[in-house]
Amino acid sequence: MTEQLTIARLGHRGDGVADTNIGPVFVPYTLPGEIVTVDAVAGHPDRRHLLHIDRPSHERETPICKHFGICGGCAMQHWSLPEYHLWKRELVVEALAHANLLAPVNTLIDAHGQGRRRAVLHARRGQGNLLEVGFAAPRAHHIVAIDRCPVLSKGLDGAVEAAWAIAEILKATDKPLDIHVTATDSGIDMDVRGSGPLTSQRTGILATLVAKHRLARLTRHGELVAQGSQPTLRIGKAHVPLPPGAFLQATAEGEAALAKLVLDHVGTPKRVADLFSGIGTFALRLAEKSRVTAVDNEGPAIKALERAATTTSGLKQVEAQTRDLFRRPLMATELKNFDAVVFDPPRQGAEAQVRELAKSKVPKIVAVSCDATTFARDARILVDAGYKLAGVTPIDQFRYSFHVELVATFER
Repeated sequence: MTEQLTIARLGHRGDGVADTNIGPVFVPYTLPGEIVTVDAVAGHPDRRHLLHIDRPSHERETPICKHFGICGGCAMQHWSLPEYHLWKRELVVEALAHANLLAPVNTLIDAHGQGRRRAVLHARRGQGNLLEVGFAAPRAHHIVAIDRCPVLSKGLDGAVEAAWAIAEILKATDKPLDIHVTATDSGIDMDVRGSGPLTSQRTGILATLVAKHRLARLTRHGELVAQGSQPTLRIGKAHVPLPPGAFLQATAEGEAALAKLVLDHVGTPKRVADLFSGIGTFALRLAEKSRVTAVDNEGPAIKALERAATTTSGLKQVEAQTRDLFRRPLMATELKNFDAVVFDPPRQGAEAQVRELAKSKVPKIVAVSCDATTFARDARILVDAGYKLAGVTPIDQFRYSFHVELVATFER
C-alpha cells in the first residue's frame, strides 16, 4: 500500500525521517522538506521504499554514479555538498551533546581529495549462475555488479577490471569472495579472502593476471600469490612496506589532514605514546621530533612500522610493541613517563584504554576517532576524571556516507 509522507529531517545514517502517527518512519534517499510517495518494507514497520519524489528539495543534486540507490556503497549523493557538510558536523555536535559534553566543534574539513584509496569488492554467482563483482546492495545480501566507481582514487584505476578477472579464475560461487584493493605508491595491492586453497595451475594463471593488470601484489588471505613490486606507502620521511590488507586511512588527503591536526595538537613532547598505531600513520611523523612508543595488536603492521623506522634517517627512537589494548591496555603506571598520548582505535572505541588514561597524569591526550558516538562515550570518561576537552575537529574522508572522523584534544 502506498502513502505520501513529508520528510522532516535526516537520521544519523542519512535516511530521511517522517514523523507519523506510528512514530518516526525512515525513507532512504530523501531530504528534509520533501514530499514523497512510498510503500511498505516487509518486516520493517518503521521503514519505507521510496517510489517518487512529489516535491523535491532545492538542495537535491543529481547523483554522480549510475549505480546510486542500487549499490549500497553511497548513501548521500543526492544532497548538495554544503548542506551535507553541515549535517556531518552536526552528527559530531549531537554525539557530544548526548554525552553532556561541552566543547568547541570546528568547521568540518573536506578530505575526500582524489577519492578513496582502499575498498572491498565482493564477487559471487547470482541468478542464472552469472558472475557479479561489485558492492553489496543496501540492506541486502546480493551484489550489485559494477564496472567503475567514481568515489575511488585514480590510484585504483583498473582495480575493478582486475577483480572481475580474478573472480573468474577463482570460480566465485554463491559464497562471496572479498577482494581487498589498495592504492599504494608502487601500484594496486590486492588481497583475496574467501577462496579455497589454490592449485598450482590457478596460481600460475593468477600470476599472469598480476602482470597483465600491472598489479603490485596479489595475495590470498595474506599469503603471496604473485608480486610485481613491493607495495609501499610514504609516511612522513619513511617508506613503509605494507602488509597484505593493511589498514590505511580512506583517502590520502584524509591521512594528511588527520596527521597535521595530531602533530599540531601534540606539539614537541620528549616522549609520546601512539596507541592503536597501525603501520605508523602518526608514529613515524611524530618520531621526527619526539621519542615514540607505538602499540598495536596487528603484528604485521608493527613489523612494517619497525622496518620503516629502522631504515629511515632523521627519526628519533621508535619502540614498537604488539599488544592487544582491548584486553591489555597500557596501565596508568606504564603511562607516567609520557608527555603526550595519541590514540586512534577502531570503530568500537577504546574504553578499556581510556579508563587507564583517566587514572594517569599524562598532560595531553589527542584522540582520533571514526565514530562520534563511541568517541563521546570515551571522552566522557576522561572529562569525568578531570581532563578538559579543548576542541574537536570533524573530518570527512568518506564522502556520500554517514561516517565522519574527528580529532580532539584533552588537557590536564
